[in-house]
Parts: sequence; structure tokens; C-alpha cells
Amino acid sequence: MQTIERRTFLKAAAIAGGAVLTGGRVSLGQAQSQKPRLLKAVQYNMLPRDLKDKEKFALARKCGFEGIEVEFDDGLDEKAAAELGKLAAGEGTPIHSIVFGGWGTPLSDPRAEVADKGIAGMQKCLRNAKAMGAGSVLLVPAIVTETVSYADAYKRSQENVRKLIPTAKETGVVIAVEIVWNKFLLSPLEFARYVDEFQSPFVRAYFDTGNIILFGFAQDWIRTLGKRTVRIHLKDFKRQGNQWVNLLDGDVNWKEVRKALAEVGYEGYLTPELSGGDEAYLKDLSKRIDKIVAGV
Repeated sequence: MQTIERRTFLKAAAIAGGAVLTGGRVSLGQAQSQKPRLLKAVQYNMLPRDLKDKEKFALARKCGFEGIEVEFDDGLDEKAAAELGKLAAGEGTPIHSIVFGGWGTPLSDPRAEVADKGIAGMQKCLRNAKAMGAGSVLLVPAIVTETVSYADAYKRSQENVRKLIPTAKETGVVIAVEIVWNKFLLSPLEFARYVDEFQSPFVRAYFDTGNIILFGFAQDWIRTLGKRTVRIHLKDFKRQGNQWVNLLDGDVNWKEVRKALAEVGYEGYLTPELSGGDEAYLKDLSKRIDKIVAGV
């Protein structure tokens, strides 16, 4: 399998890495001049539903968050996306990422009409991300099933992701690949190889600390993925009983995770992916992330 020579990859990643802090459109020199910084973000759907958007973003900032991640809304056009992005940025919580997902129309589907719908959705999502000022779009690239083999999912998803790279370049938005119990990319080495084979700074990794807990250790994945990682989701999980829990209450070794993040020089957003709650809940969550950043 082809892989990018390390120096070439790091240079390319630095260019796209501007998305971590500024939405994806900065020069290499600007990226190099920035000191590594970890930013706390929260997902839009974790904020109280009874509040208006401006109030939601203001509350997020009040609770200590510095960015917002939103779910893809197919009914949202670029003008409305730009307005939402401006509103969020005005409250000090710019939208840094959109979760497209990919479960409904997987790029690994053998039916052309399904995969093509997924490609069209991602293209729209990338353009909406640019309008919002977001630097990345989360994509689950493939789903392995009884009827879709691992090998076919790998080959077919890469072919279809490559069709999206021109739009990613055009918008300056990174396609951030994530694994979510989709029976795909089951080791950090394979995840790294999958990303490398695109030979593009616009295809990188979105790493989730909790999604790999049943078959690995977050700090190992972080070190292996290295500069390929453009965004990080924070989740915690207890192996005994197989249950999702709040941050710091599970089996993720947060002290080692923090060390690994420092070793690879990760900078950018840490976004919990949890159930939502009121102001007290969000403030507590913010403090938990502070402890993780401080090294627990």
C-alpha cells in the first residue's frame, strides 16, 4: 500500500491544520507560528432545546466553551448556514465542525444510487461548513455488514471519498474520518494507513477517545495517528457492564491521553459527545474537560 513520506505528510497536514483553529484557510507560515492550544467545544444538540440559537451560544460561552459542533441539516442552505455561523461566532463560540455522519447513505454501499446520495450530501455539507466558518466535516466513511465485505468497504469508500477531495479543496474544509463501531479500521495502524493513502491534507482523522475502548487504548491511537488527527471527540466508557458514562467516570486513561496529545502536538478542539443538560450540567462538564487538559 502507498503511504505518504512523513515529511511531505506533515507539511501538508500543517496547511490543512489551520482548520483546527481558524476554519481551515490559513497559510503554512501562520500554522507554524501558532502555539499548540486545546479548545473546549460543545455539540449544539447538547444545549437546552428551549433556548433560541443566540441564547444557546451565549450559554455555551458562559459555561466555558469556545466552539460549537453542529449536526448536518440537509434543509439548511448556504445563506442560512452563514447566518448561523455568524451568530455563533458573535457569541464567542464559532462553529468548528459539522457532523455529517454517513450511516444513512454510506459511501461503501454497493448500490450506486445510495453512494451517490452520500457524495452529494457530503458536498453540500462541505459547502455549508465553509459558509459557517467551520474547518471540518465528520464522515463515517464505510460500514461493514454481512453483505458488504471489509475489503469492498475499504476499496469502495476510498474511491468515493476521493470524489469529494476537489470540493474539500475548493472550500478549504477537511474531510475528517471517524470510526464509530462500524466494524471498520479496527486498529490505529490501519486507520493511519487509510488516511495516508489519500495523499491529501484534506482527508484526516477525527479521533474519538471512547469509540475504541473495547478493542484498544486511546493514548495508543493518538500516538499512532499523530498529526493526522484534526479533531477529537471526548467520550468515556466502562468496560464492565458496557456502558457510556460521563467524562472521568469510565476506563479511559485520561492522564495518558493528555500525555499523548502533548507528545503529538495536537492543537484544536476537544468536543464531548454526550447527552445534553442544563447550565449546571454544562458547567460541570466544562470543569471535567479542564481537569483532562490539566492532566487530571
